[in-house]
Amino acid sequence: MLRLLVCVSGGGTNLQAILDAIDSGKITNAAVETVISNNAGAYALERARARRIETLCISPKDYASRSDFEAALCGAAEKRNPDLIVLAGFLVKVPERMIRAFEGRIINIHPSLIPAFCGVGYYGLKVHEAALARGVKITGATVHYVDAGMDTGPILLQKAVEVKPGDTPQILQRRVMEEAEWQILPQAIDGIANGRL
Repeated sequence: MLRLLVCVSGGGTNLQAILDAIDSGKITNAAVETVISNNAGAYALERARARRIETLCISPKDYASRSDFEAALCGAAEKRNPDLIVLAGFLVKVPERMIRAFEGRIINIHPSLIPAFCGVGYYGLKVHEAALARGVKITGATVHYVDAGMDTGPILLQKAVEVKPGDTPQILQRRVMEEAEWQILPQAIDGIANGRL
């Protein structure tokens, strides 16, 4: 059984996609054991509590320094020692200590087809704003392993999504979530849990 620690910052729609995929059998041999957020108001924490999943809020605002925050985040992960850490809309740069401790065991979902629209400054709506400003006809999402860079780790899965006339960043964001993110993140977890990835 693959024990998952999911890190989130906001509403938790990707977390919900994981939970739904476990319920429906699209993900087998895996369970979400802990959800960590850097945001006490994240609805993702409510989603987890409703399932009686352990929740933790570890926010930079609660620590005197960035290094203290990073130590707390790493310490919480190391104490739980999950088989896989899933960054599901986690808007925090993962500390190097955590990357070293869980090398090859951290994956991230990014709302573009890496290497397009990724790296420092590309998160949330900013990704979709950039895609529309550039005039691309195809965008999508990528699941990749996390390394010391920003969105530079090995790619596991990608799925393309059409950009349509009249798209706003919000409309495009929703389509990328529905047609790509909520599909390939559960696929990646299931593939890792069952030795296919």
